[in-house]
Formats: sequence, structure tokens, C-alpha cells
Amino acid sequence: MTQRSPQVTVRRNRTLALASALVKGVVAAGLGLGSLTVLVMVVWISSPYPDSGPGGALRAAAGVWLLAHGAGLVRPDTLSGVPAPVGMVPLLLVLGPVWLAHRAARDAAESQEPQEGAREGVRAEWRERPGGPSRVGAFCAVTAGYLLVVAGAAAYARGGPLHADPDTLAFPVALVVAGAAAAGVWTAAGRPFGPAPSWSPLAVQEAVARTLFRQRTEAAFRSAAAGLAVLLGGGALLVAVALGRNAGAAQDAFLGLAGDWSGRIAVLLLAAALAPNAALWGAAYGLGPGFSLGTGATATPLGLDGTPVLPRFPLLAAVPDQGPGALPNWAALAVPVAAALAVAWFTARRAAPADAPAARAWSPRETVLVTLLAALGCGAGTALLTAVAGGPLGTGALSVFGPVWWLTGPAALVWTAAIGVPAALLLRLWRLRTPGWAWRRDVPETDELPEPEAEEDGAVPGRTRRWWAPWRARRATAGEDGEAEPAGPASPAASSVPAAHPAPEATPGFEPYDFLPTDPWHGKENREARWASLKQDSGGLMADFPANRTAGQADRAESADPGGPAPTP
Repeated sequence: MTQRSPQVTVRRNRTLALASALVKGVVAAGLGLGSLTVLVMVVWISSPYPDSGPGGALRAAAGVWLLAHGAGLVRPDTLSGVPAPVGMVPLLLVLGPVWLAHRAARDAAESQEPQEGAREGVRAEWRERPGGPSRVGAFCAVTAGYLLVVAGAAAYARGGPLHADPDTLAFPVALVVAGAAAAGVWTAAGRPFGPAPSWSPLAVQEAVARTLFRQRTEAAFRSAAAGLAVLLGGGALLVAVALGRNAGAAQDAFLGLAGDWSGRIAVLLLAAALAPNAALWGAAYGLGPGFSLGTGATATPLGLDGTPVLPRFPLLAAVPDQGPGALPNWAALAVPVAAALAVAWFTARRAAPADAPAARAWSPRETVLVTLLAALGCGAGTALLTAVAGGPLGTGALSVFGPVWWLTGPAALVWTAAIGVPAALLLRLWRLRTPGWAWRRDVPETDELPEPEAEEDGAVPGRTRRWWAPWRARRATAGEDGEAEPAGPASPAASSVPAAHPAPEATPGFEPYDFLPTDPWHGKENREARWASLKQDSGGLMADFPANRTAGQADRAESADPGGPAPTP
């Protein structure tokens, strides 16, 4: 019987782990493609007048799946005979493929540790050999397996009604898959922030190695995510309000696109998939640059300029009317203000925590830098999302349709930086204000207890006087029947100098308290007996201290002249 060497065993285990990671990437892509294909086939079966057979429906499903990865589609069957591009990506469809690729990479990068009931020999063997592929190996294997399915789907959809543009398969499809897989491997590693790559500059490596830098960067990312979420929520609110005002036009567009229930379900599903795009359009409208409705029309809070070319679709009923903007249109500017305040609030919470001492708070310079970094992240995220929220829908007037990312991103940066930095500084000062009249739960800087302050006239002992309740002092100076006392000479309590408290002996019921115990344990004889017992038990280690030593020192001190010079030893 031939025994394999340890190197052969380790090499074989790594090969199997890489093959397993490759299969996981293929399975992840197959699950996403299969689920979307089932949905398309259900709509095709329920349609009473299908345009093509099952082969065309399957090819259309493959094209839509590639569109969910950011690929540009081409529609060859047009009235003009010129193929029309379709570049608007339904952002709701992106969540499924990205999550599947992320989960496949995370599972492949995690080491398969034996269960608790396994034998000790098995666990020892697992500790000695690598439990799975390396992080780079898992990333490459999952990405390669996923892209194999992408290439097959692109080749299958070539003869369908919607086929993918080959130039967009490398960018952004491969980039989206690689980014999701990299995020999965990073999650499996515990989301570490560092160390920086060896090829990066030394200053960057030293900065990433510092714990303080990592904490500040994490706080900036969280603040940027909060601002981006508020921006998207505000945009969705704007779209919802606009659709509510133009509900009649939206209903007419919905009913006019399809006459049967299967077609209406398809339109409803498409509208749901484009709902995040509409929220980003609303955010771009509130930021100021707005969005393009063709090559010659732009909608901004100042008004709709030009003649828009609008397809008949329910979500497009939220587009404002032509003409200059009114007060309801200008109210959309509250969306970036709310996003900037969210960035400032999340930054101030980390700059001055409510349950930490003031000495641990960030300096104003650190607060400004973190807020600016959060504003930069919010602007970059807005530009990235708006870049895929719009896109061409044709070759003519609809070649430009949606928000312009290179205008929306800088607008988000300017809004969050201009409002977020002063708001963060003000919130920091507010959270660091003097305790005692505020809600802040400050931790004392030292272990010493604060000295009790002299209570003012009319203040209830044990209760802190509130600045918003000045009537307590007036109520105390009033009489028993609620009427004010007659004016007279100012008493010492009413002056600026607080009145001295009476001596404790003058207080009724005062009894002196003896802190020293009077039991025989502290007597002179008992102390000497305990000292002798300790000396005897120590075995002679304790030195003798004559009793007359202290008395002799006291006599020499009394005999010295108080006014003369000190004796020289």
C-alpha cells in the first residue's frame, strides 16, 4: 500500500478546494439566471399574444440577466431598421446577482472547521493542513466560474430580441462580478481594514496601521452611508408625492400599455424594478442638476427647459410640467439639506460621544476632516449610482436619458460639505456643553466628587435648579397664601453673596458622633500584647523599638530653642 507524502496531500486538498470554489461560482450564476428565466417564462406563458416562441423568451431572459450586471443591450428590431441601444439598468434586478456572487465567494473563502463532535485526530489534522483555498485563490475561482456562465449566456442571447453588447461584457459586467466576489472574501476574513498592500506608499501603510486612522475612516464611511441613504429616501419621497399629484396620468399610462392582466403584471414588475432608478432621479432633481429627458430637455427645480421626449410609462408621470419652477419645486432642495444634516449628526455622535468624557472628544480639526471625507464618500456613491440609473434608450432624442453623473456627484459633495461641516461643529459644541443643565451624560474627569454648591433662596435641597424654571425662586419668596411679600430691605439671601450656613451645633437635634471605637481591642495593653505575639511568631525578624525612643525625641525637640537655628545632625 502506497502512502502519500504530506506535500501531495496538501496539494490535493488545495486543488479540491479551488475546484469547489469554481463550482460555487457556476452555481451562483446559474441560480440567478434560472430564477430570472422562470419569471420571464411565466410572463410569456400567461401572455395571450406572444411575439416569439419559447426560444425567443429564453434568449430575452438571458439578455435581461446580463442587463442586471450592467451590460448594454442592443434591440435590433426597430421601426427605422437601426439597432437601438438599451443602457438603463433596473437597479432592483442588480441585488440578486450581486448577493449570489458575494455569498459564493464568502462560503468559498471560509475554512470548513470540523464540528464539535468530531474526533480529536480529525481536528488536529484540520489544524495542521490548510482548511481551504487562500483568499486570492477563492476570489479567482469564484469569479472565473461566474464569468463562464456570463460568457455562455451572452453567446446564447446573440440571436434573440435583446443581445448583449460585447464591449460591455468586460466593463462593467466583469467588474461587478469581481467586486461582489472581493466583498465576499473580505467578509469571510472578518472585514479587516488593513494592512495596506506592499506596493502602496510607505505613508499609506503607516497611516492604515494606526488604530486612530481606522476609527476615523470607519466613522467617515458610516456617515457617508447615512447621507446617501437619506438622499435616496428623500428622492423616493419626491417621486411618491409627484405620482400622487399626477395619479390620473400614471393610471392612464398603466392601462394604456397593456389591455390584459398578464401584460399589466409585466408592466407592474418592470415599474417595481425601476423604482430605485426613480428614487435616484428624484435625488438628482433635489440636488440641483436634475435629469435629462432627451437631448434637448432638462428638468431641474428651477423649471423644465426644452421639449421632453417621454415614453409612455407610469413612473414618468412624476416628471414636472413645462415652465418655470414654483414653490413646491423649490421644496425639493430640502432633500440634500437633510442628507447633509444626517452626515453631520452621525459624525458628531462619534466626535463627542454622550457616554464619554469631554477629554476623549475629537478636536475641531478632526471633526472637519472626517466630515469632509464623509462628504467625499457621499458624492462618490451618488455619482456611481446615478451613472447606472440612467442610460440611452435609442439613437435619436433618447440617446441621453436620466441624470448626469458627473454633475450629480459633485453637487452632492458640495451640498454635504457646505452644510455638513458647520453643522458637525455646532453639534459637537452642543454635545460638549456644560453638564448640569443639559441631557448629556458626562463621565467625570477625575474620581473626586464635585463640591456641593450653595443653594439659592427658594431652591429645593437635593434638586438642581433649571434655567427654564425661574418661577421656583419667585414661588419660594411668595407668602403662604400665594401673595408676594411687601418690599423691604434686601436680605442677605437675595444678594449676590450667598448666606452662610448655620453651625452644625446650632441645628436642632444635633448629636455629636464619635468615630473612634471605645472597645478594649484598641487599648494600650492589647496593642502591646499583639505586638509581642507578632514578634515571637516572626522568629526574630522584627526589630526592637524601645518605648523611650519617641519620648526622647520629644524631649530633645522641647529643649531646642524655637527662635534659634536648627541643630545640626
